[in-house]
Amino acid sequence: MPVWQAAMEIAEAVFTMTDLLPRKEDYGLTSQMRRAALSISANIAEAFGRKHTADKNHFYYFARGSVFETQSHLEYGFKVKYFNDESYDRLTEKLDAIAKSLNKIILSLKSSQPRPRP
Repeated sequence: MPVWQAAMEIAEAVFTMTDLLPRKEDYGLTSQMRRAALSISANIAEAFGRKHTADKNHFYYFARGSVFETQSHLEYGFKVKYFNDESYDRLTEKLDAIAKSLNKIILSLKSSQPRPRP
């Protein structure tokens, strides 16, 4: 899935970005940001492997939540001057694209679910 591939690219980029953070952040921002970024692709993979639509959507929602968690950590790192404008902008753009892709997948799955009869 292209969205999974994009999520893996984000995880790799976050790993590289956080490798440059001060050692005092190893158990703080570095760890949290890496986990959140990796969680995006992991939840997409989990969703893909589920059989039932409701289960799939459940994990796509988790993936979307991890996108916003990663963005929040990125925002903090940018505000405290750990990340420069270029890396911040590039990663924000990629995170936005993944969020939009996940929204489309979620809406598509919701519209394909049978509606309960009154």
